[in-house]
Amino acid sequence: MRKTLLTGAAIGLVMAGPAWADIKIATAGPMTGQYASFGSQMRAGAEMAVEVINAAGGVNGEMLVLQLGDDACDPKQAVAVANQFAGEGVVFVAGHFCSGSSIPASAVYAEEGIIQISPASTNPKYTDERPGAGILRVCGRDDQQGLVAGNFLAETYPDKKIAFVHDKTAYGKGLADATVAAYEAAGGKPAMFEAYTAGEKDYSALVSKLKSESIDVLYVGGYHTEAGLLARQMREQGMNTVLMSGDGLTTAEYWAITGEAGEGTLMTFSPDPRKAADAAAVVEQFRAKGIEPEGYVLYTYAAIQAWAQAANTAASTDFEPVVKALDEGTFNTVLGTLEFDDKGDVTLPGYVVYEWKAGAYDYLQK
Repeated sequence: MRKTLLTGAAIGLVMAGPAWADIKIATAGPMTGQYASFGSQMRAGAEMAVEVINAAGGVNGEMLVLQLGDDACDPKQAVAVANQFAGEGVVFVAGHFCSGSSIPASAVYAEEGIIQISPASTNPKYTDERPGAGILRVCGRDDQQGLVAGNFLAETYPDKKIAFVHDKTAYGKGLADATVAAYEAAGGKPAMFEAYTAGEKDYSALVSKLKSESIDVLYVGGYHTEAGLLARQMREQGMNTVLMSGDGLTTAEYWAITGEAGEGTLMTFSPDPRKAADAAAVVEQFRAKGIEPEGYVLYTYAAIQAWAQAANTAASTDFEPVVKALDEGTFNTVLGTLEFDDKGDVTLPGYVVYEWKAGAYDYLQK
C-alpha cells in the first residue's frame, strides 16, 4: 500500500483545492551522464504525450502533471528517484531506461503501489522476476533481440571470426549472453568473449587484441558511447571489422562519436515506429517542434498512452483497478495496437536489423 507522508508541501496541496485534482505521473531515466541522449528521448516523448492528453481533456477529466527523475543509469540513484516519486504522490512512472535501474526501482514501485511501464528496459529479469503486478514494458526483451542478432551473425558471416564484448551491465551483459547463446545454437563458435569497462575513453588495448586476432565482426553488448569509440578506434588502427550491437545505439549521438567510422554499423531494434501509419500524425507533431522522434521517444509516448487509456477504462488512477485494466485491455498507441501478457511483456513484433549510413539508421537492405 502507498505510504502517505503529510509534509508541509502535501498540506499545502490539500489547502490549495483544485490543484489536488492534478494527477502526478513521471518519467525517469538518464537525464544526465553519458547516456543522457536517451533521457532526452524519454523526456521528449513524455512531455508530448502529456500535452496531447491534457489538450484532449486529461485522464478522467483531470490534468496530468509530469515529473522528471534523473537516475543517470545508476541503480542506487534509481531507487532514490523511485522513493522520491512515492513521497510526492506519483501514481505512474514511464521508466526507467537502463535495465540496471528499472529492476531495483521496480521493487519500490511494487511496494508503494505505483505502476511502472518501462519504454526501454529489455533485460528478461525485469518481468520474469517482477516483484508484483503493475510492472510492465512496451519494448521487447534481450532474449528476443539476442535470438535475431545471433541467428543473423551465424547466417551472414558463417566463415568469419566473430568476437563478443560487453560492458558488464544488466543490459549489456544480458544482451551479449543472449546473442552468444543464439549464435552458438546456430552452429557458430565465438572467437572471443570479453568484458570492457564502461565510461573509459581509450579502448586501444582491446582494439589491438581484436586486430591481433584478425576479428572480422565485433558484437558489442552495451551502449552507443563505448560502441562509438570502439568503432572509431578500430578504424584508426586500420581495421575494417564490422561492428554490430543492439538498441543501445538508437541515438544520433552514436554518429556524433563515430563520424564516418560508423558507416556500416549494424544493430537490432524493434520495427521503426516512425514509419507506422498509426504514428504519422504524432511524428509530424514532434518534427514541427524540431524534435526527431528517434529511439525511445515514441516508446515513452506509448507507455503513457497505454496507462492513460487503462485509467480511463478503470475510471480511476488507483493502483488495482488500473492494473486490472492494463492486464485485460487492448491499447491503441503510436506503436500500434498492443496488449500485455501475464508477465507484463508487450505483444508487439520483435526485432529487425538496421544499418547506419550517412549519419542515420534504417532497415538493412540485403
